[in-house]
Amino acid sequence: MTVTATVKLARGRHPRVAGGHSWVYRTEVGNIEGEFSPGDIVEVLDFRGGFLGKGYINPASQILVRILTRNREEEINSDFFQRRIKSAWEYRQKVVKDTNAFRVVFAEADFLPALVVDKFGDYLVMQTLALGIDIHKDTIAEVLNSLIRPAGIYERNDVSVRQLEGLPLKTGFIGDEFNTMVEIKENGRIFEVDLAGGQKTGYFLDQRENRMALESLCKGARVLDCFCHTGTFSVYAAGYGASEVLGIDISGAALEVAGRNAAKNGVENICSFREGNSFDQLRAMERAKEKFDLVILDPPAFTKSKKALEGAARGYKEINLRAFKMIRPGGFLLTCSCSYHMSEDLFMEVINQAAMDAGRMARVVEVRRQARDHPMLAASPETYYLKCVILQVL
Repeated sequence: MTVTATVKLARGRHPRVAGGHSWVYRTEVGNIEGEFSPGDIVEVLDFRGGFLGKGYINPASQILVRILTRNREEEINSDFFQRRIKSAWEYRQKVVKDTNAFRVVFAEADFLPALVVDKFGDYLVMQTLALGIDIHKDTIAEVLNSLIRPAGIYERNDVSVRQLEGLPLKTGFIGDEFNTMVEIKENGRIFEVDLAGGQKTGYFLDQRENRMALESLCKGARVLDCFCHTGTFSVYAAGYGASEVLGIDISGAALEVAGRNAAKNGVENICSFREGNSFDQLRAMERAKEKFDLVILDPPAFTKSKKALEGAARGYKEINLRAFKMIRPGGFLLTCSCSYHMSEDLFMEVINQAAMDAGRMARVVEVRRQARDHPMLAASPETYYLKCVILQVL
């Protein structure tokens, strides 16, 4: 695609973009020269006219331009996507092991803003979350088919952020149809994944390495796994020697899969699953003076905006407070936040407040992040979203 217009930033608004961030907000723009249509490729210049990059434009979005390349001579065409996706694929071959399920393309962190591609066994799931990348969906699918040769590709464009781009929500097959219930292998375990109906693109790939951190914490333990979804943390805990695991989730459909996952891994006699709201269940179990040796809290994102951060902090504090009260002395808490707006510092502050209010002392064993197939771009803090903290409760 050829450049159709030039976007010049206002004075003093260029350092973040010049430093490597791919987003240009409407409020940062001084003026636009030339004609363009939404989704077109434009050049981005600083206020002096210095070249910063080329990317796709969409005036319907608060993020006016997403930069694709810093090379003025690089064309945005099939060869461009071939190079970018090949580079992303080669990176995963270096950092991913013992699984046939991982993230192939992580949007901005792989210099393909708003594109997500996940691999589940022989199949791929793709999300094109902004207009400028959605325009290239067919080209991207062709590149994926030629480079990775999947048995099929499924589109999971049912994410609300697409509506901010003026795009419809849709799901379906890109090419031939196939059975969207697939099995994956992960660290010697087998899990069933619903590509069409599961959370995100079907499964929480980003917690893969954090699940392995349970190994030294579970022997003989009574474990509570809240927001357990399809039971992956539960299955790991049971496999690592837990005497009893109770998983709780609000989705009955997810718990049906969790039960099958436990059976596939031979831990159905250790794991049990209960349908219910984890907030309500935590309160009820605390009142009943239930005690656990390990509590796992892996809730969905409580906030997707700064405006909702205060309420989200209350939610995180509530569940961690209940957990602290139910953990036996010397036991452990694994607690997570997948909200970018909940910074690591704020999350640690919330956890500490919850411990103090519960009258418990806690010491940090380790702080973990998202798996290595979800790399964090140093210039783009938005790519760091998952916090996983393991504490011993005294």
